Amino acid sequence: MSELTPEILLHGYSIGIFPMAEHRDDPEIFWVDPRRRGIMPLNGFHISRSLTRAIRRTSFHHTIDRDFDGVVAACADREDTWINEEIAALYGALHRAGLAHSLEVWDREALVGGVYGVTLGRAFFGESMFSRRDNASKMALAALVDRLRRAGFILFDTQFLTDHLASLGAKEISRADYHAQLDVAKRGSAAFSRPALDSLQDVLQRMTQIS
Repeated sequence: MSELTPEILLHGYSIGIFPMAEHRDDPEIFWVDPRRRGIMPLNGFHISRSLTRAIRRTSFHHTIDRDFDGVVAACADREDTWINEEIAALYGALHRAGLAHSLEVWDREALVGGVYGVTLGRAFFGESMFSRRDNASKMALAALVDRLRRAGFILFDTQFLTDHLASLGAKEISRADYHAQLDVAKRGSAAFSRPALDSLQDVLQRMTQIS
């Protein structure tokens, strides 16, 4: 791959591809265009009884864009990761340009969970998430889906479908279906930071009303 820039990275998302490295120490980056694409329907997030109880009882709180670099670093801090130094730097550049965002979950001042991704029009391209406490990543995803819905997004791309994401309501669609949805989403506009920030319990109340 030729030298990757934030502009080229964003163009890749606009045509339905995304970058990965084989592992943290591999400098080579390649483009991925899955035949089957994972998406999270914004009106189909599944909140289990156990997650409902966890959110009702939690003292955790969430923020947006408070520690983007910290979320990316935490997502890369695992034995098997596709995030190398160049990829982390590129997403940092997109974040500073207002085109990549993070949602963090905190236990007081300790960062215990989070998710980050790229925005383009009314599409959110979820990149990675992490959890250092029970249910922290699930709470982050619930808060993210709630935010995307309220901000006017219509496509939440999860790239691949994992068992974890499937248990929360994600599904797989064909490449053709994904590109059709992307074509519509990238022509609109949505503002990730627009909705007011409130509690995880408020998120739960809204999410249970639409489930």
